[in-house]
Amino acid sequence: MSQGVEHTDVGAYALGLLEEDDRRAFEAHLSTCESCTAELAELSGVATALTGMGPVEEDPLPEEDVLDLLRRRRAEARRSRRGTMVIAAAAAVTLLACGITIGARLGGDTPGTVAGSEHAGHLGPAEQFYAEGTPVEGTGVDGVTGGLVLESKGWGTHAALRLAGVKGPLECELVAVSRSGQRKIMTGWSVPPSGYGVPGSPDPLYMHGGSPWPLQQIDHFEVNTTAGKTLLTVKA
Repeated sequence: MSQGVEHTDVGAYALGLLEEDDRRAFEAHLSTCESCTAELAELSGVATALTGMGPVEEDPLPEEDVLDLLRRRRAEARRSRRGTMVIAAAAAVTLLACGITIGARLGGDTPGTVAGSEHAGHLGPAEQFYAEGTPVEGTGVDGVTGGLVLESKGWGTHAALRLAGVKGPLECELVAVSRSGQRKIMTGWSVPPSGYGVPGSPDPLYMHGGSPWPLQQIDHFEVNTTAGKTLLTVKA
């Protein structure tokens, strides 16, 4: 990326494939590019979905070899200008073929394993980030509970959401509300009929989200259904 920041680099950034100088340059680009910020929030779920895959071969490749292969796929995708989803798809194929668990290494800014936790290696990036942070608990309705771990970034605000006590089917969004009353969607997802954090489906949902606004400009966050109901409110 020595000749300038490219929109196609959002996928490489999400998967932690950028070199340090490129990563800093792209974070600066995110602070002025809403489309890349929104796409980063969408792609954050890809790393979560890929984490924790079990072995599919008896002799998986070493982790460093897989990371090198991911970087080569990233370079090929940039040359062909096919965009960030090619990078994500290449990562999925690579991980399935090699049968390893890279975990948080897929997220360039995701912290390492939780100290003293044997379960940490099996956490998805959003869950691990939430476990290591200081959650801000929200106020829910109809038995919904949850909170956010917030992090200021060069491009805006990174958030990890924990949500429980919700049944589907629903379509939901995490929304940032500025001090001036403006609203921006940080990420969205579907709740299956079985739900999250309820009897029969006890595991809560963990989700990444991103906003181009600095944390000091945000008044609060909301988890809303696409039908307009607010399930959870979290003060910034």
